[in-house]
Amino acid sequence: MKRIGPWGLLNYFLAAVLALACILPMILVLSISLSSDQAIRQYGYQLIPKEFSLEAYRLIFRGNSSVFQGYFISLSVTFLGTLLATLITSMAAFALVNKNVKYRNSLAFFFFIPMVFSGGLVPWYIMCRNLGLVNNFFALLVPTLLFSPFNMFLCRNFMREIPDSLMESAKLDGARDFRIAFSIYFPLSAPVIATVALFYGIAYWNDWFNAIMLVNNQNIYPLQYMLMKIQSEIESLRRIQPGIPVRNLPGESLKMATCILTVGPIILLYPYLQKYFVKGLVIGGVKG
Repeated sequence: MKRIGPWGLLNYFLAAVLALACILPMILVLSISLSSDQAIRQYGYQLIPKEFSLEAYRLIFRGNSSVFQGYFISLSVTFLGTLLATLITSMAAFALVNKNVKYRNSLAFFFFIPMVFSGGLVPWYIMCRNLGLVNNFFALLVPTLLFSPFNMFLCRNFMREIPDSLMESAKLDGARDFRIAFSIYFPLSAPVIATVALFYGIAYWNDWFNAIMLVNNQNIYPLQYMLMKIQSEIESLRRIQPGIPVRNLPGESLKMATCILTVGPIILLYPYLQKYFVKGLVIGGVKG
């Protein structure tokens, strides 16, 4: 059995402290979401609820609540958007590392421009309206679907590390670019592609801006926008109608309950992509 020296014990101790520091905030958020607002006002934030209450979750999942529908919309948009955006980004990166593509350096510079300059909110909104991206499912999907130049350059830098001899050998065997991309480059680039997919997945899951700007149909509200509306409506009632029934509505516990509902899927997804995340980010960011 291998002995653990003093430095090894110190590393394990620091790792345990860091892990505890990361998990304690989530436990605290969960505890507050399960506490009554009266106990929160009286005792403050506690790791163990002083007065256990499910009122915040009852309010979110009330009889006529559309939270489940919002979950379905958010999951659908996140799944489709992440899949398509990752595919488009990977194919664009492959085109920039393929020496047979003419003007690939000019294309790279063209993709670099949006990283420095932005067209602004008004042109973006006018373009979305002219494309018919208003009050429909595609209004939540398409505006974020146009890939991020940062993610594209991350994929390109990773694919640059793949030897050109693999592409040349495949071409000698009669393989075309499409086959080379999906049979050689994309499988070898799994770490960076998984990293980019995680970036897109988080962006789609947390997106509420598109709903505010482009959607006025509550049947297609995503989860984040729906929970934000519930919370803002309760805060408005507290200010406008300071009566006893409204005052008893959950405030702090509701905020923490919405956090638990929104971060849950991402927390469950991250462990499956963690082994790719660091490797893809480090290797893809080595060269510019």
